[in-house]
Amino acid sequence: MLEKFMKTALRTALSFLGLTLIAAATPVLAQNTYPNKSIRLIVPFAPGGVTDTSGRLIAEQLSRRIGQSIIVENKAGASGNIGAAMVANSEPDGYTLVLGFDGTIVINPHVFTSMPLDTLKDLTPIGKIGETILILLAYPKFEAQTLQEVIALSKQPGQVINFGSSGVASPQHIAVELLNQRTGSKLVHVPYKGGGQAMIDVQAGVIPLVFTAVAGGLPHVKSGRLKAIAVSSEKRASSLPDVPTFIESGIKDFVASGWVGIFAPTKVPRPVIDYLNKELNAVLSAPDVIARLNTLGIEASPGTPEKFSKEIAADFKRYGDVIKAAGIKAE
Repeated sequence: MLEKFMKTALRTALSFLGLTLIAAATPVLAQNTYPNKSIRLIVPFAPGGVTDTSGRLIAEQLSRRIGQSIIVENKAGASGNIGAAMVANSEPDGYTLVLGFDGTIVINPHVFTSMPLDTLKDLTPIGKIGETILILLAYPKFEAQTLQEVIALSKQPGQVINFGSSGVASPQHIAVELLNQRTGSKLVHVPYKGGGQAMIDVQAGVIPLVFTAVAGGLPHVKSGRLKAIAVSSEKRASSLPDVPTFIESGIKDFVASGWVGIFAPTKVPRPVIDYLNKELNAVLSAPDVIARLNTLGIEASPGTPEKFSKEIAADFKRYGDVIKAAGIKAE
């Protein structure tokens, strides 16, 4: 009887041990088999813009590294909210991701009266692709030559110095409002429905200034149709090394560059996040990718999800304070 009891107890213990080992191995197995099918990368904007182009470049390069197709899908609407919400509500398995930029993630929550998602809680960053460098451009005959001259001119009685941007609550709009609040300048925002018409108007002298991405302004600076005043990134743009930063122009600690990155639903397993981050960083370290991003006005910025999260949190507060002080609301 005792021998039978011992055999039963031993079989039970071995069975329990086996189940425990299987359970412990499951995350490792899940990590080792991911990805085993195509991944969807949602771009929450129309095709053809800098954000869309950068997303397609990264998708192409990343798919080569992971051995699975990354299918780019454009889901435009509500300044990126529709596509971002779609991903936030998707299955958190790492097979549906979203290309996020600062406007959607850290600006929209402050300017839309109703949001379909909580961008900080419902999405988790995989990694930042890069910084989108912004540049202040002027009509060639505009009398100010430097940023300090622009600021001083805007403060003169009777002067109305307009600047164009791609729209109300765009990152460019928020950046100049930050400049106004920091320096006391009185630059007046003229919103356009997209940056194309703003670029046409500043070249024609309809407005004296436009604040835009370097990629859009670069050809016009090179041709002499526009003059560059300053870039608002921390470092000079590699494509325009002679153009000073706002900091070099006397605005202490002023950095207002945009950014673009890849996000997943919050409950995606951490091993999947780490895997994608490692592969993304490898892509962003390739010289040909760095060069291609530079042509889009984006400086590659590999890093950890934690570092990116801290930057997002800081931008969320900083831009939120600017938006509240300026009373900006999405139209």
